[in-house]
Amino acid sequence: MMLNSDGTKPIYIQIAEWLENEILSENILEDGKIYSQYQLADMFNINPATAAKGLNLLAEESILYKKRGLGMFVSTNAKEIILNKRKNQTLKNLVSEIVIEAERLKISEEELVKMIKEANRDRRSC
Repeated sequence: MMLNSDGTKPIYIQIAEWLENEILSENILEDGKIYSQYQLADMFNINPATAAKGLNLLAEESILYKKRGLGMFVSTNAKEIILNKRKNQTLKNLVSEIVIEAERLKISEEELVKMIKEANRDRRSC
């Protein structure tokens, strides 16, 4: 993964999202040891403090937990927490933006639903 240092999203959030994606894709399993801040710093060529901030963010959200002297591990229900978080935050925000733009463009709710269904069919056929 490449981090976008020119973007508006802070690097520590990009690290946290990358780790979430690794958990969702089961590249890192529940109760599995997660990369240390120093490993992440080496992997992404970033400051260890930035990596630690991403790890701590996930710990605050109960996605990771600390074992004193051993490091950080993935919580048993991490996937569920991530899925709920993304559904309730990210997806709701995206849907809200789409609804607002549809209103600006005078697109009816029915037409918008039709567009979503078409996009879903197109995605499945790829």
